Amino acid sequence: MKKYNIITKSFAIISVLLLMIGCEDFLDRPTEDNYTVDSFYKTDEQCFQAVNPIYGSPWYDFQRGFFKVGEVLSGNYYWGSSPYLTFTINSTDEDLVNMSASLWSVNAYCNGILENIDTKSGPDVSEYAKNTVKGEALVWKAMTYFYLVRTFGAVPIIHNNSATISEGNYNGIFKATIPNVYDYIIITLEKAIEWLPEKNNPGRIDLYTAYGLLSKVYLTKSGYGMSGSRNQADLDKAAEYSLKVINESGRSLLPVYSDVFRLKNNYSEESLLAWHWVVSNQWTSQNSLQSDLGIQGIDEYGATWGGYNGPSVDLQDAFGENALSLTRNNVDARRKATMMMYGDVYDYFWVDKGGLDYTEFAVTSMEYQSAVGTNSVKHIVGNDNDHVVGIGHSMGRMATSLSTHLLRLSDVYLIYAEAALGNNSSTSDARALKAYNDVRGRSVQGYEPKSSITWNDIWKERRLELACEGDRWYDYVRWHYYEPAQAIAEIKGQRRNQYLGLRSLYESTVLDNAVTYYDTAGASPNVTDSHFQLPFPDTDLTMNPNLLEDPVEFDLSSIEY
Repeated sequence: MKKYNIITKSFAIISVLLLMIGCEDFLDRPTEDNYTVDSFYKTDEQCFQAVNPIYGSPWYDFQRGFFKVGEVLSGNYYWGSSPYLTFTINSTDEDLVNMSASLWSVNAYCNGILENIDTKSGPDVSEYAKNTVKGEALVWKAMTYFYLVRTFGAVPIIHNNSATISEGNYNGIFKATIPNVYDYIIITLEKAIEWLPEKNNPGRIDLYTAYGLLSKVYLTKSGYGMSGSRNQADLDKAAEYSLKVINESGRSLLPVYSDVFRLKNNYSEESLLAWHWVVSNQWTSQNSLQSDLGIQGIDEYGATWGGYNGPSVDLQDAFGENALSLTRNNVDARRKATMMMYGDVYDYFWVDKGGLDYTEFAVTSMEYQSAVGTNSVKHIVGNDNDHVVGIGHSMGRMATSLSTHLLRLSDVYLIYAEAALGNNSSTSDARALKAYNDVRGRSVQGYEPKSSITWNDIWKERRLELACEGDRWYDYVRWHYYEPAQAIAEIKGQRRNQYLGLRSLYESTVLDNAVTYYDTAGASPNVTDSHFQLPFPDTDLTMNPNLLEDPVEFDLSSIEY
């Protein structure tokens, strides 16, 4: 894993960036000729090649932090003795260190592209190409700061790495305030909206990606500094921008929920923003989450170690499931598309073997591993043949080409429903109801559309719809902004512990409550207000001690794109 100073990862990285492989057909790698930044950016194609890697490689070291913060910390996923499960994360945690390094690296990549497009591009480069590439880089930059502010709170604003380095104060920059950071994200996305086309090539960022992300930023920001309610002007903006995506983008939900997470749909219209990965000889180009989350033996490469963990008991409860039962209710299709359980059979895994029978695989063919009676489905491809069937080429050891979706259309639907509800106890707004009912109705058998919805309805629906997609903790962060006691109380009430004796139950098929039961001995998570801002890594603090100081107001009037 790489370690980068959050400031000095400067434009020298761009020459390396240009040599990195991107992803599939729309993220082709540049030619293998020798070149420098000065000789690049001379055609539209070269400009697009320059931005392509930001869809994957510099995010690579964030993958583990993305999942552990988003899902383990939030109580959606059981991961053994992980400090993210027990709220005991410290500033030396390797995944936190890598997460921070990756985010600052992405910011530097984006800044480099923005500068080079304007200063290095030749006369043959079209305004369309320049604006589109800059718009894409701005959305990725905004996404980077959105992760930073929700993870660490107040952070420095590094608008231009070259300028910061030339000023010689890169080890002394102060944090900007949290409102400053949100305003900076908004300015960045508003400029991206000016530059981006309404339609881009499949899988690429377009105008509606920026609108969708902006709606999520406003929904999150609406609670900051508030108590018990949210800022109505921010909620109105969230509703406005999410509705633009819903009404004007021409996008629609895929009919089958599980299809969203298959290789063949890496670039589906439901995915507004995603990391796009590819198996190659360039390390960091690939998705490695199957190794962390997959059961040993699910592929041929012998590098999967997620069998002992799995989606949490609390998440099972939310789906109305129970690992102590040998029968599944299967009312909500999202449960099976999120977690494998006893009795489940998957036709899209192990296609060459007639499908994957979880019971046969995880119970009969080996000693049962999972401590919670589930294993991951999302981020899993299956075996090598499944990878070939899905995308036309083989996977590798710790490497798949499965995209990681960061913003989906269904998320935007639920953002609209919540923003339209606002600070009211319930709403019967027709558009909010349609957005909510479309999301839930896609997956729930026999669903009767609601005629009124509450915040709690939407809150629960977000959990089921987006479970194990790296997002849940950030929902808690924004809830904690304006109702901290309620957010903390819900987390403390979660069933985050393991079951004991599951192997005995699944092998004997007889439940003995004296042998197999939920472990209530473990202490409830000791979560406090302080846990809603994770500590800066020691590596960052060593390079810039001012990160320990109070934030200072950032002059946003100085920002130019």
